[in-house]
Amino acid sequence: MAMLWKFMRVAKYSKTALSSKVKVRGIPTHSRHSSSKSVPSDFAASAPCSNTVELLGKSYPQDDYSNVTEKILSKVGKNLHNRKHHPLWLIKEQVKEHFYKHYLGRRGTPLFSVYDGLSPVVTVQQNFDSLLIPQNHASRRKEDNYYLNRDHMLRAHTSAHQWDLIHSGLDAFLAVGDVYRRDTIDNTHYPVFHQMEGVRLFSCHELFSSIKDGEGLQLFEQGHRTAHKQECHTMEAVRLVEFNLKQVLTKLMTHIFGDGLQVRWVDCYFPFTHPSFEMEINFQGEWMEVLGCGVMEQQLVNSAGAQDKIGWAFGLGLERLAMILYDIPDIRLFWSEDERFLKQFIGPHIWQKIKFQPLSRYPPLINDISFWLPSETYSQNDFYDLVRTIGGDLIEKVVLLDEFAHPKTKKVSHCYRIIYRHPERTLTQDEVHRIHQSIEESAVRELGVEGRF
Repeated sequence: MAMLWKFMRVAKYSKTALSSKVKVRGIPTHSRHSSSKSVPSDFAASAPCSNTVELLGKSYPQDDYSNVTEKILSKVGKNLHNRKHHPLWLIKEQVKEHFYKHYLGRRGTPLFSVYDGLSPVVTVQQNFDSLLIPQNHASRRKEDNYYLNRDHMLRAHTSAHQWDLIHSGLDAFLAVGDVYRRDTIDNTHYPVFHQMEGVRLFSCHELFSSIKDGEGLQLFEQGHRTAHKQECHTMEAVRLVEFNLKQVLTKLMTHIFGDGLQVRWVDCYFPFTHPSFEMEINFQGEWMEVLGCGVMEQQLVNSAGAQDKIGWAFGLGLERLAMILYDIPDIRLFWSEDERFLKQFIGPHIWQKIKFQPLSRYPPLINDISFWLPSETYSQNDFYDLVRTIGGDLIEKVVLLDEFAHPKTKKVSHCYRIIYRHPERTLTQDEVHRIHQSIEESAVRELGVEGRF
């Protein structure tokens, strides 16, 4: 289940394409880390494009939906969550250990199995259809996702594996992996991040066995859908599943952040969990969303072959937890190859208390860019994707400063402030000027804007 399910962000598809046939094969994780100091000098779409993309040993024909960039493809296969001593690996291992220790099967073996090597390339059917997301739902738009073509994409959430894993006969599992979404640019958003999915299914006996006089209770009925339950579920079953889910996640967060942690639940709506909630924790006096969860849609469970069971699902973001737990201020740091960052997380055990010690705080360089929009074909996510492609991790933040509509021509102008800051060294005005100029030129060429430079 995707972290917090922020699916309603809608933008416009960027024309950014792949330059000559890209090959990103399944090279072992430890040898696939790129340096954050590499700075592209030109927009990735400036080179001629081929008709196929070869990724992780498979070829995908491009079509009118293809919008994944070389910058994004360079991240595929990094698998930071499997890189030993990386902060994301530490969080993953802590969650795994907690579930292995506290949830055991009949024979004393771990109840939950863990899958952290599933391919990030999924079908549109896996990412959306299997999860009952309607065809016209905003989360499907190519403005929000990275598509290889109309049939294949980089997964937008680890929920893309729910149906397959349930269909394989699993009742309890954790799925961990990198996910990809087009988004805004600031210190908490990055087009590649990492999620952990949790799913648990219950038979009638498993759910009611500990309830006094529970022999006559049932999982299902022919009722009506309300704000509190699905039409096929009994209220007793939903309440028990909801209680179990909240108990499991409260124990997990307390285990990670310590006793005395304040937790609150916020009702919300997810496309394929009902009822559904977001968990917020109070950390250093501030309430923060850390995960989304809910009772699984029975139609999904039934279609995967578990018709006689009811279940819950949750999704959490590893970066969000790591930033809170280790006090990491900028999401770009997770991709750093700087030993001053990485060595801080090497310790004798995964539960060692670590507080991130900031690297030297290098000064920002700020440049603004203004242009007239090209009627209805423009969206902000197009521009953000373009900026990320050219500037990479040198871009700390992009802010829309001003939006102006000309009273006579009705043309609309946007003014953005781009903040450049390298997390590991001081930038020069000359190199930033070259990058900024490339952004200006590419915005005109690729997005059809009219510059006001």
